[in-house]
Amino acid sequence: MTLLAETRLSVITAAPHRALRYLTPTAFVIDMAAVCVAGAAATFGRDQLTIFDPSIVQVSDTLGLAGPLIMGGWLLMLWLVGGYSRDVFGAGTDEYKRVLNASVLAAGLVGVGAYLAKFQLSRGFFLLLFAIGVPTLILGRFLLRRALYAARARGALQQRVVIAGTPSHVGDVARVLRREKWLGYDVVGALVPPSGDAEETCAGVPVVGTPDQLLRAIDLTEADVIFVAGGALDSATQLRRIAWELEERDVQVVVAPSVTDVSAERVRVRPVGGLPLMHIDKPRAVHASRAGKRCFDIAGSLFLLALFAPLLVVAAMWVKLHDRGPVLFAQERTGRDGSTFRCLKFRSMVVDAEQQLAALHAQTGFEDGLFKMEDDPRVTRPGRWLRRYSIDELPQLVNVLLGEMSLVGPRPPLPTEVARYAQDTVRRLRVRPGMTGLWQVSGRSELAFDEAVRLDLYYVDNWSMLQDLTILFRTLGAVLGTRGAY
Repeated sequence: MTLLAETRLSVITAAPHRALRYLTPTAFVIDMAAVCVAGAAATFGRDQLTIFDPSIVQVSDTLGLAGPLIMGGWLLMLWLVGGYSRDVFGAGTDEYKRVLNASVLAAGLVGVGAYLAKFQLSRGFFLLLFAIGVPTLILGRFLLRRALYAARARGALQQRVVIAGTPSHVGDVARVLRREKWLGYDVVGALVPPSGDAEETCAGVPVVGTPDQLLRAIDLTEADVIFVAGGALDSATQLRRIAWELEERDVQVVVAPSVTDVSAERVRVRPVGGLPLMHIDKPRAVHASRAGKRCFDIAGSLFLLALFAPLLVVAAMWVKLHDRGPVLFAQERTGRDGSTFRCLKFRSMVVDAEQQLAALHAQTGFEDGLFKMEDDPRVTRPGRWLRRYSIDELPQLVNVLLGEMSLVGPRPPLPTEVARYAQDTVRRLRVRPGMTGLWQVSGRSELAFDEAVRLDLYYVDNWSMLQDLTILFRTLGAVLGTRGAY
């Protein structure tokens, strides 16, 4: 196999976006503004708040020199711990951890330095500076990340990627990078072992050569990142030579092992004798069924039932007064370990909705799974409002209280769905189904069935209480946004 003609490559290789180089100075400016705001607020608060001793001279009189030194040292510490490295922006918690670590180190050095120099630093100013500054710094980084995600969703601030490996491994990596657009990776080509004259892989990635033609492919595609996937190399020596060849180029090398849908908490890399070994912890499905999560479900469902009691009454009255039919709709669903239960919802459809289902299946060509139809003619007027904001699902809090469901978990499937499950899909039944989950905060009814299953399996294998809390928080945005609600 030879490289494709440069004329053909020019179609797929527009000049890469180099604006990413401005991420570091942008982060620095945001951090500097955050530190200055914290310093000004701490000075004002120390002088004005009555909780501090007003008999002591105003702190602003003593910070002419120390103030700029403290704030400059704080920013220097952020740089020293790697808070401005390009690889920390945009993904993971490492960026926030470095900001927090730098702040703790800066606070410690300021305290020790003031003591050794016998400088009369106001304790009130010191406390306010870091109490205000740390959250402000983290908020600034969070807003920068959101702006970065928004830009990448519009196709800006992308890194051009070439993936080396067998066509199947290239496809696996390419699908993840295309699905997670917020990562900012634009897949522009593939380097696959010589096996024919195919112009693209099965995943639709243009073939730009073989792994041996790496440097020329980089020149033609102007790639920013090289992903080395399975089957790209014959030995570890080749990877070392690739790193040598790219030493003078601004190109990042990323090794993509054949592992997907594993959370960072389950992965540990430990170099042994120069060989980086990836340790993957066991799946956490058992942890998702322990007493801690159950206690959280009981306390959470009781609290939410009390909080939404007025809304539940109003919704029940509206459903009843609309057509005098039943208020609740109880549908058989499959729970943990294949047990069945009656899943409660406010009735949002006409009374004979189940009798009309077969005709709608025939009309839409539906075959299996949970039937969802936009503009479903069976939905009543109050039902449209209840569904739009997921109020129809609030009675499931009773299911949670009874132990049939959880606040967070996989989507509760129909028994007919479970009967058609593939072997891997059955694993989603290892935990209690949830009122909300990754499937809801990631698109609700807009998701394809395979994508919903993937998210459920990811949740089961990578469960953590922090993830549950994050999903609950994101659920509020998903419900208010009403995306995919029908």
